[in-house]
Amino acid sequence: MSTVYDCADPDSRAAGLAAATSALRSGRLVVVPTDTVYGLAADAFDSAAVASLLAAKGRGRDMPVPVLVGSWNTIDGLVFSVRPQARELIRAFWPGGLSIVVQQAPSLSWDLGEARGTVMLRMPLHPVALELLQEVGPLAVSSANISGRPAAENVSQAREQLGTQVGVFLDGGPAQHAKPSTIVDLTADQPRLLRVGAVSTEAVAEVLGVTAESLIGSVAR
Repeated sequence: MSTVYDCADPDSRAAGLAAATSALRSGRLVVVPTDTVYGLAADAFDSAAVASLLAAKGRGRDMPVPVLVGSWNTIDGLVFSVRPQARELIRAFWPGGLSIVVQQAPSLSWDLGEARGTVMLRMPLHPVALELLQEVGPLAVSSANISGRPAAENVSQAREQLGTQVGVFLDGGPAQHAKPSTIVDLTADQPRLLRVGAVSTEAVAEVLGVTAESLIGSVAR
């Protein structure tokens, strides 16, 4: 049985956040609004829950699940070494529509898929998502849709695609931007743009002090 909570209503929002917290801590899935598109969330440190997320989306382990965090400081416990480039991008674009791919801390006991020692991190600019993250900690979050179908831009689209596989749906209204995050790979010496999204290539290049052309490489369009 899944329940939709209207986060525009204070009482419903409080009840929804409490239900989502309980569901996540019990290994169940939650749909949450973000500043880009709606996300399907699981406890990042619960391998069975992450496996359920991948199964719900019909997605293989070859596409590891990104992780959302609720504060700048959270990254220090998740990353092997935070490079100055990562700090610069975080200061400029977090919370917001930029994801960074970095080397994860070797001590982490999570399984996000075949990530090969890396993790994609983002801090979303959405009050409901941030409140949930600050309550439960890092969440494995992928777009709330069946793999190959359009990402959900509202809770109705998410519920139509994912249905009873999700215990709690948090309705934060229509997605503000309905555009996925921009992804920058910082695992090598040269930063590389993996996906163009909510943050422009030029804005990323300016912060890093490089040319937009040097970032693009084999970017997915």
